[in-house]
Amino acid sequence: MLSIDSIFFVIMIKFLVIRFSSIGDIVLTTPVLRLISNQIEGASVHYLTKNENGSILEHNPYISKIHLLNKDNFTDILDELYNERFDYIIDLHNNIRSLRIKKHLKIVSFTFNKLNVEKWLLVNFKYNKMPNIHIVDRYIETLKVFDVENDNNGLDYFIGDNNKLDISNYFNNHKKTISIILGAKHFTKQIPLNVISDLCTNIDFNIIFLGGKDDVEKSNVILKETTNSNIVNLVGEVNISQSASIISQSDLVITSDTGLMHIASAFRRDIISIWGNTVPEFGMTPYLPGNNSVIVENNDLNCRPCSKIGYSKCPKKHFKCMNNIDVRNLISIIYRILN
Repeated sequence: MLSIDSIFFVIMIKFLVIRFSSIGDIVLTTPVLRLISNQIEGASVHYLTKNENGSILEHNPYISKIHLLNKDNFTDILDELYNERFDYIIDLHNNIRSLRIKKHLKIVSFTFNKLNVEKWLLVNFKYNKMPNIHIVDRYIETLKVFDVENDNNGLDYFIGDNNKLDISNYFNNHKKTISIILGAKHFTKQIPLNVISDLCTNIDFNIIFLGGKDDVEKSNVILKETTNSNIVNLVGEVNISQSASIISQSDLVITSDTGLMHIASAFRRDIISIWGNTVPEFGMTPYLPGNNSVIVENNDLNCRPCSKIGYSKCPKKHFKCMNNIDVRNLISIIYRILN
């Protein structure tokens, strides 16, 4: 018979973490999930995100359940979340929708400060009042009441066995491999076609193009303009986790300020991140990436940043932040990292 002293009860503490979008922003929240699970005894983490982003988190072992929101099921989601009887909400999105959820659940919540005023001052007046702290560390600050400490293990991305690809199947040589990310949600974040084609023509490494279906035409244009025969075009052919698998095996990742940049950080890859209309001062640079990572940006413009997110075209109509990127300098950086 068990004595009373031999019975140990652990009270489950249920957390709801909220971040609706986008890919990069969700990946940047992953240390919060790991820290809650590892440092708060009895913690169970649920995550609320948009339906299209669920696959990003489906293999994350620190999440007990994912709740998926779409444009038609908000009322149902409110009922679903209410029935879970959460103890705490960690609101890492902080918008009107997450406010409605917090009001409906009526439980203790901790909300991320988006620093919208500071971002507005930087965009409109180039007056920098942003704190010199990465957004990941600001996410972690929402947990300070629980005495959680940053373990400095960086970001997480869990691929899942069904999404793993073998990069060696694409090349018949032993050259090092560079993944180049063609896409970004907004045009003013995208690396111009001529920059990528010029770069590819003048380097002697294996190259893999990654991007979404919207980037297929762009990839085909680049392939016609470059003479490099060691290019594999996977744009529009692989999903986000399969892209992550490719990135995890790459020797170098060249990317703009986009979601796959943060996934590359999760695998500690060396990254050359090229910045257009956004700036590192927003606090969303690669977080604990490979030691040889480099940020490339045009600091000779008084119009940057023109937006905290991005535009479909350059407001000044010159797009110098990207068009004036020095390809010779990029090539020098690549060879310095890989050699």
